[in-house]
Amino acid sequence: MNVQFKKGVLDLCVLSLLSRKDRYGYELVQVISGAIAVSEGSVYTVLRRLTKEGYFDTYQMDSSEGPPRKYYRLTDAGRGYLEELLAEWREFSQKVNELIGGIN
Repeated sequence: MNVQFKKGVLDLCVLSLLSRKDRYGYELVQVISGAIAVSEGSVYTVLRRLTKEGYFDTYQMDSSEGPPRKYYRLTDAGRGYLEELLAEWREFSQKVNELIGGIN
């Protein structure tokens, strides 16, 4: 898949996954990379940026498999941003589908 396509939707994917439940970074990497090929660094870059922008809170939880894990939780601002991105995505994908609809 084209790198620019992935970069353009990575924020949306991370926000969407965190809207369903809190997750730790590596868990997000695993879920996303299971669907689209992304680097671990790309996901952590998004997590750092969106946390800094106030879209996520973080907290630590003990893990039975090693050191405590840093979990990410969507804030109210993050939910608002997700809704904006979803609206933009729906409009964009609809227009692209209309444009390419006749192509086999």
